[in-house]
This record gives sequence, C-alpha cells and structure tokens, in this order.
Amino acid sequence: MDNIQAPSLASSAMLTELNISVWTGRKKDRRESKTVADQNYADNGVVSVNKMLLGDCDKLKAINEIRGKIRNHIHYPMTMPWSDSGLRLLPTSVYFDYNQQMSEAINAFDTLVDEFIDDYDFAVSRAQAKLGNLFVRDDYPTSEQIRSKFGVSVNYTPLPDAGDFRVDIGNEASVQLKAEYDKFYSDQLSKAMGDVWKRMHTALSNMSDKLTDSNGKKQVFRDTLVSNALSMVDLLTTCNVTGDSQMEAMRQRLESTLRGVTPEGLRDDEFLRAETKSKVDDILKSLPTLDM
Repeated sequence: MDNIQAPSLASSAMLTELNISVWTGRKKDRRESKTVADQNYADNGVVSVNKMLLGDCDKLKAINEIRGKIRNHIHYPMTMPWSDSGLRLLPTSVYFDYNQQMSEAINAFDTLVDEFIDDYDFAVSRAQAKLGNLFVRDDYPTSEQIRSKFGVSVNYTPLPDAGDFRVDIGNEASVQLKAEYDKFYSDQLSKAMGDVWKRMHTALSNMSDKLTDSNGKKQVFRDTLVSNALSMVDLLTTCNVTGDSQMEAMRQRLESTLRGVTPEGLRDDEFLRAETKSKVDDILKSLPTLDM
C-alpha cells in the first residue's frame, strides 16, 4: 500500500480507549495439578488443573457475553487501530452513535453485574455441591470484594496533529523527535486506513465465495451476506477521515453495485447473482494491495 500523506485529523477523529475487567471465575488448583502429574509419572508443572469456581454459572456467562458484545459489536467495528497500547481511532462523525451504544451497553453490563452479586453467595453454596472435594472456600472473594473485579471504562483523547509535536530540549534533538513522531503518525494513519480496506476485502471476498456456484449448485447463504456488504458503504463513509479520493470512489462504486440487490434476488435470479459476483470481483481486484 502506498504511503499516505498525513493530513490534519484533529477535527475529524479522536482517540478512544476501552477497558473491561471481569472476574473469570477460574482458578488453578495446584494440589490437584500435582496429583495428576504424580499419577501419570509426569514432572510437576507440566499439568494444570483449572477449576470453574461456580461451575456453569448463567449469570457470569451473561456478563462475559455482553463483554464480547461491547468489544466485538460496538468498539472494534466503529473504530480503527491506532497504537499498540490499545488506543483506537474514532471518527467524530460516529462519536454520538458510538457513545450512545456504549453507554447503553455499559448500563446493561452493570445491571448484570448487580444481579450476579445478589446471587453470588448462593452461587458459591451451589458450587460446593458441584465441585465436591475440589471446593476450597478460600478460593472465593467476598461479595464486597468481587464487585471491584468488574468494570467498564471508556476514555476519549483529542488527536494531536503531527505538526503539534513540540518539546524544548534543543533544536537538534527536537528536530529528531519531531521526525520520529511524524513517521509514527503517518504509519499509524496508514495502519488505520489499511484496516478499513481489510474489512472491506473480508466482506466482499465472503460475498464472492458465496455467490460462486459449487458443482452447478447454488450455495446457501444468510441474509447477512448482503447487509454485511452494505455496511461497508457506511464504513467507507464514516472511516474516511483522511478524505481519501480513492476510498470515496470505491464507496460510490460499491453502493452502485449493491443498489437494489437483495438476498432473495440473489437466491432466485441467476443473472443477478452472476452479475453481482462479477462486479464484486472487479472491486476486489481494484482494492489497494495490503498485507492480508
């Protein structure tokens, strides 16, 4: 992929950081790990016995499910990678939608945690019957302690322009650091834009594969095949924080390709299916070259 000329992003994007903490409900049983190793004439440390302290706890499972929803259905789809520390680029055009969805999900998370805490002491007593001799009361925090192990926080940070890097450490060192920051800024911007292209490549590759007849038979696909491809049109709009003309042209091309296309039409109309696949394949060939 060609290097991107880093524009000013201060007014079109910000940085966001998501932190989620959840009590796992798992603990290594060192005594049983050693027992299993001894029984099998194995060295200590090569076997690990991990206990699910509450067994198959539905309330804890629900908390983990909403944790996954927050990360995989809100945070990652609406943001782009920025740094290895976990900061991600959030287009300002989707900030209000992102913030609303995140606030609702966090409220739901907190409600589920409250319900779990209310049931916690009873769940521990049920676990004693499930674990038998593996039950150790000291493995369990108190209900007061357990609450602090759950939490969700979202932090927003303004995105500084590359030209805003200032430090008073002498001209030579300052110039060197400024150059290093400019490179970091440009590299991260390229990485963020590359992530958008990769998402598009994945969605359209899947669509192309599903529209390919296998041994003369149509492949079965879900309605989301079309909705996932259509979501790329919105993605190319909201995530084009650089005003990239190639990305906008690709958005228009994809929008034109998918206009009027429905799952039912693709299933029932052989010509529409073949035409759509051909256009999707042409778009795939036109995508920037990326390390997939």
